[in-house]
Amino acid sequence: MDIEKEDDKSKIDFSSDTSKKDIVTENGENSSLSPNLDHSDTLHKLPDESLADLLPVAKKVAIATGAEQYNILQNNGRLAHQEVEHVHIHVIPKPNEKEGLKIEWPLKSLENGEAIAQEMIERLKASKS
Repeated sequence: MDIEKEDDKSKIDFSSDTSKKDIVTENGENSSLSPNLDHSDTLHKLPDESLADLLPVAKKVAIATGAEQYNILQNNGRLAHQEVEHVHIHVIPKPNEKEGLKIEWPLKSLENGEAIAQEMIERLKASKS
């Protein structure tokens, strides 16, 4: 594993045997990781090889922040709040109630959960990737 600073003051190159990632520190807290060899716009379009190191690198970044509580965030599409048109993962420390990621996610009743689970199983079996 190689880690080196780029000319851009907030960008770090992270290289391993299987891939190369860019780590960008934003506002001193949020870090975003992206595979710099593949610029797919959504996760499902990214080759599995490009995904191999993303979560292990996110884990290393989370540890490096020193935060005991944090969020790992990955958005796909404008409605899902994706602002940059390539796959990237955010590591967002949550030091207290006021700082870090704020999530408002209204829970819905799951009346037909068994049928939904069965449908998902069939879709997963039929998936080619």
